[in-house]
Amino acid sequence: MLGLTPLGTIHTAISLVALIAGLAAFFRDKGINPANTLGQVYIWATVLTCLTGFGIFERGGFGKPHALGLMTLLVLGLAWLAARGSLFGARAAAVMTVSYSLTFFFHMIPAMTETAVRLPVGSPLAASPEAEWLKMAAGILFLVFLIGATLQVRPLRK
Repeated sequence: MLGLTPLGTIHTAISLVALIAGLAAFFRDKGINPANTLGQVYIWATVLTCLTGFGIFERGGFGKPHALGLMTLLVLGLAWLAARGSLFGARAAAVMTVSYSLTFFFHMIPAMTETAVRLPVGSPLAASPEAEWLKMAAGILFLVFLIGATLQVRPLRK
C-alpha cells in the first residue's frame, strides 16, 4: 500500500491517531492538555510514532526524519518537565503549552512531506522530500505554529 513496509503502515496509522487527537485537542481545548484523555492519546501516540519511525530507513541510514523524531521526544520531555515541577516557575504553563504545540508542528512536517511524495498514486505532488515548495509550505506551517502558540500563551499571562 503506497510503497509502505508493514512497519511503515503501523507507523503511519499511529501518527494519524496522534494528528487526529492533536487536532481535536486544539479545537476542543485550545491546546494539548496532558491531564485529559485526548491529550494523553496525543502524547502516547506521538511517542509511539517516534519510536516506530526509528526503524524506518527507506531513504538510507539515520536521516532528517530520525533527527525530527529525536527532537520531538526531547520537546515532549521538556513539556513533561514543565508540567511536573517548578523548573520553569511561573512560566511552566507557557513552556508546556508551547512545547506540546511544537510537537504537533513537528508531526505536520513528515505528514505533509510523505503525503506529497506518495499521493496521488502514480503522479505524486512532489518528486522528492526536498522539493522547494515543501520547504516553503513548512515555513508557512511554522508561521501558523507561531501564531497559534502566541494565541495559546496570551491567556496564561493573566
